[in-house]
Amino acid sequence: MFAPLPSLLSWFAVLLVLGAGMVFSVRTGKLTVPGAATGGVLGVLLFLGAGFTGLALLGVFFLLGSAASAWKRADKQRLGLAEANQGRRTAYQALANAGVASTAGLLSWLLPAHAPFFQLMVAGSLAAATADTLSSELGNVYGRRYYHVLTFRPDVRGRDGVISVEGTALGLVGSTLIASVYCLGLGWYQGFGWVVLAGAVGNLADSVLGATLERKGVLSNNAVNTLNTLVGAGTAALCYVLWQRP
Repeated sequence: MFAPLPSLLSWFAVLLVLGAGMVFSVRTGKLTVPGAATGGVLGVLLFLGAGFTGLALLGVFFLLGSAASAWKRADKQRLGLAEANQGRRTAYQALANAGVASTAGLLSWLLPAHAPFFQLMVAGSLAAATADTLSSELGNVYGRRYYHVLTFRPDVRGRDGVISVEGTALGLVGSTLIASVYCLGLGWYQGFGWVVLAGAVGNLADSVLGATLERKGVLSNNAVNTLNTLVGAGTAALCYVLWQRP
């Protein structure tokens, strides 16, 4: 039995917000046109399964990620660390970062009896995506020493699988912000810590995959980002199963 559809007024508000966001993102060069359209569809799925909280989580991830990518972009370009395409995200990148979360949102709507479980997965997935984006984009700016995630030996800034203390800490801040939005919308309980943990574990998995399979060309960056969010969602799900709130 599907969950009831939101009211027409809610749909009007959601489509208005998503439409405005899509236009703004394209005009400011944050997303390509296909990327914006894909983001709109993903937003609808998150709204179906997690209501306005789901949209807020997506919005926080997008705003933080866009701001982090644009921050000190000239310095990143000088060092050869800036994203390609002037940081304009494509449909593939939108799917890689929010596809898992939106799938969990759809499952939350299709299986309303298990909505809290899937909504937690939404938050865990986006926490991992946010942590990865902030730790890489800002870590490349503010990091002082850079290490290979597996050997902890000094390595080159910006290479796949390279981390810094500062970047890791900033990623944790991102996870905490996502966890806060999730709990503000759906209630405060131990799930706050689960979402923070999911972001941290997903971010670590991203670095390990980057240091191994991505460096060897086995996985693309989009594939690694997808797996990062999947690990984040899975970590949140495992926490729910092990320590489910009464």
